[in-house]
Amino acid sequence: MTTTGPALPGYPTRPAHRDGNVLRWLTAHTASLVGDSVYFVALGWSAQKAAGPAEVGLVMAAGALPRALLMLLGGVVADRFDLRRVILGSDAVRCLLILSVAAGIALTAPALWMLVVVALVFGAVDALFVPAIGALPPRITSPDQLARVTGMRSLSMRLSQIAGPPVGGLAMGLGGTAATFTVAGLLFTLSLPFLSTMRIRPLEKDDVERPAHGSARQDLLDGLHYIRRHRLVGPLVVVGALCELGLIGTLNVGMVLLNAERGWGPSGYGWIVSGFGAGAAASAALLTVVGRLPRAGLVLAGTLLVCSAGAISVALVPALWIAVVMAVVTGVCAGTFGGLNNALVQTATDPAYLGRVTSVAMLTMVGLAPLSYPLVGAAIGAWGSAPVFVGCGAFACLGVALVLASDEVRHAELPRRG
Repeated sequence: MTTTGPALPGYPTRPAHRDGNVLRWLTAHTASLVGDSVYFVALGWSAQKAAGPAEVGLVMAAGALPRALLMLLGGVVADRFDLRRVILGSDAVRCLLILSVAAGIALTAPALWMLVVVALVFGAVDALFVPAIGALPPRITSPDQLARVTGMRSLSMRLSQIAGPPVGGLAMGLGGTAATFTVAGLLFTLSLPFLSTMRIRPLEKDDVERPAHGSARQDLLDGLHYIRRHRLVGPLVVVGALCELGLIGTLNVGMVLLNAERGWGPSGYGWIVSGFGAGAAASAALLTVVGRLPRAGLVLAGTLLVCSAGAISVALVPALWIAVVMAVVTGVCAGTFGGLNNALVQTATDPAYLGRVTSVAMLTMVGLAPLSYPLVGAAIGAWGSAPVFVGCGAFACLGVALVLASDEVRHAELPRRG
């Protein structure tokens, strides 16, 4: 049976949720994620006040463009330079940028061009920060704790999604856009001392033979070749991409149109999305507590299959309450699939390539998957929700076939505590 590798020496023996080093990372990551949510609230409302509804979309898209274009380069930077410096440097730039914007808006009304520039710069810096912070878990804990850390990270993301918008809205109501940008900047600032005090395990010759660096382009190509050649990491990255491309459009765009089509309205949409979020949070809590699921490769295939079927069923069931139940099931399976996929990738990846592998996986989420939004909307407008949900779910099921066709993935196991 293929495993992702034994536990490495030099790591703490206590579980991740009791490890102060991991908890410092988690606190910093949570503060940063809540800061992201507050920042987007501030940016959107600033754009709405400066111009109008159409310009809000322009400003928000301006931030996504450099993030998608530069994400792969960010992975090269994370692997090429000292990981601590990349994380602290990019996070510090985000702090200074957002606090400077807050000061500028306090002195004068925000102009549309200024908001576009801020969004572009923030997106470019995020393209450095995201791969670096994503490559960090294998350097702060042991391989057998990566599933637990993935669960903790997912809980952090859910918490930020719950807390961020209300915090941003409260700041906007009490102090306006300048205060909201200030809160976002302070949250980014809060993450810095926790990040700076983390112990990051250095790459050692016993762990990995770091390849000689060439040009940035050559490093990028080396990373892509590494993913393509690796018999476990390559299929896992493709499986994750198939899931994102198949389901994210139906969950983010299709659900709105489905609820309008069925007459369930905004409240129905809220119940379904909340059900999915609750299921995903439950799966994250499960991974955090359990730490390891046996037969990870087969569980990966099973949860993706049920997740795809659940997403399809939401568009086929006759009653709202059944759709909510199916959304909860879909959320549980999607969260479990995502957590296992991420843990297996991070455990199996050569540490010298972690930044580049992370950047490729994140590119699918932040760059390629959103491209399906207009396609899903147009398809539902032409054929209705049910056939589009079925088609997207079937596309995601291609990942199940890939898992079952790969001996490496099918027999993959998370490491046991040595």
